[in-house]
Formats: sequence, C-alpha cells, structure tokens
Amino acid sequence: MAVEVLLPKIGLTMQEGTIDEWLVPVGAAVAEGDALLRLATDKVDVDVDAEAGGLFHPVVPAGTTVPAGTLIGWLLAEGEQPPRAAGTPTASGSGTSGDTAATPALDAVGTAVVPTVNGIGDRLPSSPNARRVAAAADVDLTAVRGTGPGGRIVSEDVAEYLAALPGDLPTPLPPGGTTASPLVRKLAKERGIDLSEVDGTGPGGRIRRSDLDAVAAAPDRRDAAPHPGDVLPLTGMRGTIARRMHASLQEMAQLTHGYEVRMDAVVSLRDRLKEEWAGSDLPVPSINDFLLKAAAHALREHPLLNATVREDGIHLLDGIHLGFAVSVPGGLMVPVIEDAVALPLTEIARRSRALAQAAREGRISPAQLEGATFTVTSLGGHGVDFFTPVINPGNVAILGVGRLRDGVEWVDDRPLRTRVLTLSLTFDHRAVDGAPAAEYLRTVGESLSKPLRLLV
Repeated sequence: MAVEVLLPKIGLTMQEGTIDEWLVPVGAAVAEGDALLRLATDKVDVDVDAEAGGLFHPVVPAGTTVPAGTLIGWLLAEGEQPPRAAGTPTASGSGTSGDTAATPALDAVGTAVVPTVNGIGDRLPSSPNARRVAAAADVDLTAVRGTGPGGRIVSEDVAEYLAALPGDLPTPLPPGGTTASPLVRKLAKERGIDLSEVDGTGPGGRIRRSDLDAVAAAPDRRDAAPHPGDVLPLTGMRGTIARRMHASLQEMAQLTHGYEVRMDAVVSLRDRLKEEWAGSDLPVPSINDFLLKAAAHALREHPLLNATVREDGIHLLDGIHLGFAVSVPGGLMVPVIEDAVALPLTEIARRSRALAQAAREGRISPAQLEGATFTVTSLGGHGVDFFTPVINPGNVAILGVGRLRDGVEWVDDRPLRTRVLTLSLTFDHRAVDGAPAAEYLRTVGESLSKPLRLLV
C-alpha cells in the first residue's frame, strides 16, 4: 500500500521548507528510519528520516520550496504505482503543479516505468549511465527523447536535454564528478564557490548545503565575499530574518535604553578562575557568560521583561529561557539555554559554547532554537560600544552588549582607571515603561558588581 511522504513541520514557527536534496535515488528501497531527504528551513538544515519502508518515488524535485504538510513523495510496494498527485499544492522554485505527471518510479533493475491509460506499465528503456546522469541532475527521464536503438535513452540524450534548459538554471556537474542537488549548485554559483573544490559529506560524496556553509565560513573566504555588484537573494535564512525583523519593528513600540556598567569585579574574578581552574575540566566563563547569567538573574526581579504580548493582554512567563545570538554564514541563529536562572555559571558557559559551535557547524536541532523568553546579543567582539538591537517576535525585550573598554572614575579628585561596557536594552513600550526597563538594567549592573553570586 502506498505511503505518503509529507514535508514535516520542524519547530513551532516553520511555515515552509526547501527540499535541499533527496538522499536516495528514485526507485531505491528505503527502510523505516533511513535518511530520506535534506530539509532546509528558515532556521536550520536537517536530515529527515523515512517514517515507513518502501520503494521511493518523489513527487517534487530537489530545490523545491513547499508549505509544511505538502505531499512530496511516496513509498511504494514492489510493482505498485503511485496514486496521481491531483490537488498537490503548487510549489515555489523549480517545482511543478500537483496535477502534472510526477517523476516515474523505477523497477528492480532501474528501468523507468511509465503508467499507461490502461493501468499497465510500459518500460521506458534507458542505459544505466543515462540513469546515473539523470539522477545526479534530478532529471525526469520521461521528459527526455531517446535516440538509441528502439528509442532507448542514452547519456548523450540527457546531456542534450540539460543543454537545452534555460540558461539561468543551475547546470549539473560532469558525469562521474562530484554530485550536488540543483539547489546546492545554485547556491554555490551565488556564493562564488567552485564545487570541484568542495568535500561532500553526503552519501557517495554528495555535496550538501552545510558543506557550502563550511566553505563560506573558512577564514580564507570571509574577506572574499560579498563583492560589489553582487545580488544577494532574500531567501532562506536571510529572507526569514528580513521578514521577522521588519514585522518586529512594525508590530511593536520599540525604544532603547543605554546603560554603562562596571566590569572590574567580573574581570578580576575571571582572571582568578583562569589560574585556579587551570588543568581542570571546568570551563572558565567568558564575559558574555557572566552577562547571560546576570541577565537571567535580573529577570526574576523584573518579570515584565520576561513576557509576551498576545491579543488578550501581557502574559508574564513562568520559565526564564535565555536566547543568545550567534553569527553563522548567511545570518544569525538564536540558540536557547533553558531555565538559565537555575543553572550555575559553569553550566551556562558549557551550554553556550556547545550550542554556539553546533549552530556554526550546522548541527543544531530545531528544538534548541525554540522557546526563548528573552534574548542577549553581543557586538562587543566587533568593537561596537552601543547599538539598538531589534526584539525577536514573541519577546518584549532584548539586551545588547557592547565592548569591554577602559573608563575613568574620579576618587578624591584623582582619576581611577576602570573597566566598563555599555548595555543596550530594547523593550516593547506596549508592555514595559521606561522606568521599569531602567530598573532592570540597574539590577543587571548590581549583579555584575558582585559576580561571586553569579557562580551558583
């Protein structure tokens, strides 16, 4: 019996996803739990496993963007034909409408089977090399005219078909070379990446989007892109960031307080911990880790900042789940440290490092990006003193952290060198007034002046 393959909904906020690549060829036998496709969402790329076993038959090609819940393929029994996909929603990108014929299934020896009007399948003869080239380029063999004996499709026919495609479509790599989906080839072209120089981590060395991200993040490429004259499409993560940030500014009454805090005690304590914990497995907290703990600690005294605005009013939230912004190729991710206020500082340091590394390497799960009740973002490492962060939708505030710098305090008419940084608290004036927001910043500053309390 045919089993539907639907585009899964990854996380509460996912509306649509892109089939980055199919991880198994058309007609291949798939067992329950086998990796079936690489899914790209607005937040993360993830492999999706088959929920049942059968012979795989895709309905939409790789590179297609469709809403969550859309029929994207079938898992069939031996000799079974897929039901007609009437009513399947039209996909964006390179997809086709649901009432057009889908890619044909293959029999046990790899010959394409085409449904006929009487329901009996006729074999579409094609050479093994033609099928390999077609699979690598995600080409529907029913669209290719065979010129071999008896109309048999040979690899040259597939190459001729690809050459006749519109020039703005991504072209496949040569037969026998590195394989990649149409979406990956398109992204590589946009980023100026030569696929022949990329090590693929997919099955058979197939290049995935995460492989391109790893190349783009390499130190020797960071200064190379983007170039003047480039057009960067507002798609994927970049498009989602654009939509969410624009909606945030449109829907909230946002304003920002700047507040300077003393960091002498934090710097002194951190230097001491470096010496005392040298050689142990305890992670020495970074300056940002101290800020994360102080921000969470202050939310207990100022619950108006740990809230969300809904139609029926301002909901003060029970848990304090701290999001922190991490820069990744193409945009930002916000991993979440759950119940941050209950964690010792060493555990916050351990989790923040692990989550940040997972985000940069493309290994983070959707669940680790959900549920933030408050966010901290830092530009101090980039030399920025003060900025106006934009609130993540669903929250009522976000705390920006500037660079650690020298300050001056006058004591008995004598200048005293201090260590300071500026906090930038953006808040939604619908939920929080200026005075409570200022009091929250004062509490954060007081916590940083006595950092031993933050260790527990």
